[in-house]
Amino acid sequence: MASAASATTAVPAWATGSSGRPVVAGIDLERATIPDLQRAMRSGRLSSVQLTAFYLQRIRKLNPTLHAVLTTNPDALRLAAESDVRRHRHRSKGPMDGIPVLLKDNIDTADRQPTTAGSTALLESRPYRDAGVVENLREAGAVILGKANLSEWSSYRSTSSSNGWSPLAGQTANPYVLDRNPCGSSSGSGVAVAAHLATVAVGTETDGSISCPSGANGIVGVKPSLGLVSRSGIVPVSKQQDTAGPMARNVVDAAILLAALNGADRRDPITVDAARQSLDDYTRFLRPHALHGKRIGVWREVYTPDDTTKAAFEQALSRLRKLGATTVEITIPYLDVIAANEFPAIRTEFKHDINAYLASTGGKHPADLAGLIQYNLDHAAVEMPYWTHNLWDRSQATTGDLTDPAYRAMREAATSAARRGLDETLRGEKLDAIVAPTNNAAWKTQLGVGDGALLIDSSGPAAVSGYANLTVPMAYAGPLPLGLSIMGGRFSEPSLLAIAYAFEQDTKVRRLPTFIPSIG
Repeated sequence: MASAASATTAVPAWATGSSGRPVVAGIDLERATIPDLQRAMRSGRLSSVQLTAFYLQRIRKLNPTLHAVLTTNPDALRLAAESDVRRHRHRSKGPMDGIPVLLKDNIDTADRQPTTAGSTALLESRPYRDAGVVENLREAGAVILGKANLSEWSSYRSTSSSNGWSPLAGQTANPYVLDRNPCGSSSGSGVAVAAHLATVAVGTETDGSISCPSGANGIVGVKPSLGLVSRSGIVPVSKQQDTAGPMARNVVDAAILLAALNGADRRDPITVDAARQSLDDYTRFLRPHALHGKRIGVWREVYTPDDTTKAAFEQALSRLRKLGATTVEITIPYLDVIAANEFPAIRTEFKHDINAYLASTGGKHPADLAGLIQYNLDHAAVEMPYWTHNLWDRSQATTGDLTDPAYRAMREAATSAARRGLDETLRGEKLDAIVAPTNNAAWKTQLGVGDGALLIDSSGPAAVSGYANLTVPMAYAGPLPLGLSIMGGRFSEPSLLAIAYAFEQDTKVRRLPTFIPSIG
């Protein structure tokens, strides 16, 4: 294992000026898409080995400040060399062949990298096989570059935890302002993509864990519909809501990565049932005039958007209208039912699902949730220096039985309310999508204080329903990014990607990170 974590906090001088632009073989990676990189590799101007080596070097230089990457893959350069050989022999596997990808470190790889969920408890775990999404990436020829830091246990351990912290790599820093929070739990994935530590990354979401770090780090994030992307081999929070998804700097790259990730996996039956919805090309939906004639619902009743975010949202709505869309003021019903039932249901699901994951994973590690709780108590100085595991205690107190009538009533109430709320709103107003702010400007990280009151809760209906949600850069609050969430019905990814692409191409919001130490 090649460790990427460090306690250093100084920013390399080259990263903050014009010389810090991410350029390899004369190609400005901030402007390049995956198709641009593939053309450069086909022409011989660039190789996968060059691209992979560039990212490995950039990780070595920037990660001591950002804490975004937990480990780099000792086999990455070999995988890149194999891709170059295939390309030389005209046997390329497609648009992801030779493209370096970082994985959130709750995604299993059966290689020389551990899968830890950010915890020392899993350092010696040894998954028997790759996660379903990793199998798909390898089949597509992608270079598995390494594992990204995350909020430990995907933020499901304590009500006072801080997004982006794990005992293995410390606190992930927002690359725009370093003392600001990157949001989570896919914090390292979001920061790594924003700061050019990889071409793209894979995150996971239960509720907000792709969308919030994408918004806070100025990138595109796709929370796919439940069943489109395999959940097998992913350290769970709740399989009723968990999904992996793409995180990228632009919509084109997100669409290409989604096509590589999706598809049937026999280890995850819901993906077999949804296989007819999987596509091998989402880029064909990306048109700059895709907003013309669309009806877009405007959801304002999200949790505490500040004045700057509200103003940026109004400007985004104006731009949507100029691009040919009609905006319709809406409310989403049944939010109180979702709020009353989602997290009580997840308590039971986490106990059941984490016990099942641990039982099916090789290597040395605690056997179940009770064992994890005892491990934390035995290693409190490392695992619990800032907060406890009160969410685990609540989960352990449940039966963990998914046939329990009381649990089933809570899950049914939460999921059906979320689906009815979105379905009735979309159908009733004849909407193509619903938009809302993704995030306020990132807050200053204060370990142990918690982040909950500072979040915008626009991810909830799509997360609980299992429907699609996408985040695209919307504006900046000073140096800090703000995202626009675009949500739709189940398997509405083609339409959401098209809307996001049209908005992105017109606004061109995204900027390179600034690595400012603090703004007070």
